[in-house]
Amino acid sequence: MSQKKHGSITYTRPDDDYFEQRQLKRYAGVWSLWALGVGAVISGHFSGWNIGLSAGGWGGMFIATIIITVMYLGLTFSIAEMSPALPHTGGAYSFARTAMGPLGGFITGLAENVEFVLTPAVIVFFISSYLAGIFETPASVLPFYWFLGYALFVTLNVVGVELSFKITLMVTLAALSCLLVFWVSAIPHIDFAKWALDIGSNGEKLANGHGPFLPFGIGGVFAAMPFAVWLFLAIEQLPLAAEESVDPKRDMPRGIMAGMLTLIISAFAILFLNASLTGVGSHALGQSGEPLLDGFRAIYGSGIAKLLALVAVIGLIASFHTIIFASGRQIYSLSRAGYFPQPLSITHGSRKTPHVAMIFGATVGLSVMMLVWILAGAKQGEHIIGGTLLNMAVFGAMFSYVLQAISFLMLRKNRPDMVRPFKSPLGRLGAVATIIIAVITLIAQLLDPTYRLGVFAVAVWFALGITYFVLYGRHHLVLSPEEQFAIDNGKPEA
Repeated sequence: MSQKKHGSITYTRPDDDYFEQRQLKRYAGVWSLWALGVGAVISGHFSGWNIGLSAGGWGGMFIATIIITVMYLGLTFSIAEMSPALPHTGGAYSFARTAMGPLGGFITGLAENVEFVLTPAVIVFFISSYLAGIFETPASVLPFYWFLGYALFVTLNVVGVELSFKITLMVTLAALSCLLVFWVSAIPHIDFAKWALDIGSNGEKLANGHGPFLPFGIGGVFAAMPFAVWLFLAIEQLPLAAEESVDPKRDMPRGIMAGMLTLIISAFAILFLNASLTGVGSHALGQSGEPLLDGFRAIYGSGIAKLLALVAVIGLIASFHTIIFASGRQIYSLSRAGYFPQPLSITHGSRKTPHVAMIFGATVGLSVMMLVWILAGAKQGEHIIGGTLLNMAVFGAMFSYVLQAISFLMLRKNRPDMVRPFKSPLGRLGAVATIIIAVITLIAQLLDPTYRLGVFAVAVWFALGITYFVLYGRHHLVLSPEEQFAIDNGKPEA
């Protein structure tokens, strides 16, 4: 190995053995990428989004969803342009590294790391809650479900990329099928004016509906925006599969935009039909931990509640499995480049999967959950895991969106000659819209005391990470594909 200086950064040029120990295997096509993106998000259509109904009423949540959809369209078109131009596993870190240098790339990577390590933890918590209800087990058993869920799906991801993508496609199609059955079943039972508009201006339930479209005014739209994010959160993970895509320059933009179109249809269908369903309504739904099940119960009765709960678990499993995939690749890319300890990027000798990174990410997520559970106690622990940790993930995501959109603008300005197999039709306007809406959502989180503790915890993570980089990391970086591409000014590698 040899070293070279690049400004204040010291790079190691590794020998062939370094990269031979860190090989990935190409498998994914358009539909595999589509399933990866949709599967990562789909659990948010089963639960979580509905809390926005309590924050803003149906109208507030509806307008918030439109605004957040605009943000995600701006984001996904931007990453659909950047990903095939920089087809590396680093994804968001790779974009920011090329546009803003090592520190900008690392901070973007830290933001995504918060999202992809904590989101699976929250999802497996929801899975455990459903399973506890199905099998009537006490709260003390929940950690057993967490360990079992991580062990099973990390193992499936380690076994091989082919199996991982096949399972992703299968559970994503199953989750969408569940939603489709609900939509078709709900249509004969909806009464929009009576049930969707059953919240009064003081937040009370209106027995006969026909309440105001915006019961909490424009402020309700603002308050509902963080919850509307749950309808699309994690679609941005797709570029992390670039080095496992057969043809990322062609397939990545198609997979990203096909996934986004699917999610838009599903998001507005569930928002309209679930809240309009006779006997359910916005008021009850806004306080529910299982909105889709409430809808199914209203249609088919409560006698098959446990079977319906298993249906909901399918959607949660789809997201849990796919975000574990993303977490492993995100840690792998930062480790391969030396930002994280280099041993974390070693891949399995025969499977060619980043098993060390996935196990490490799962261990961190599980450890955070157990620490909260032990220190706060079971009851308060449930509240922190299901609320604060998820809010931390959303904050990390919003911060990374701002940095990715800035990266897009800087690459358009400073690297105009970079080969772009796909160009965003929204251009700079889409990126600017992403920045504005993401910043507004961040402000909404900071103003809500429920979010504030999580935001401070993320700030501590950033402070620790940046301190590590300044004192140690910047002197031990590696000329990985992302770093080499950035140093070569976007020119093809020799």
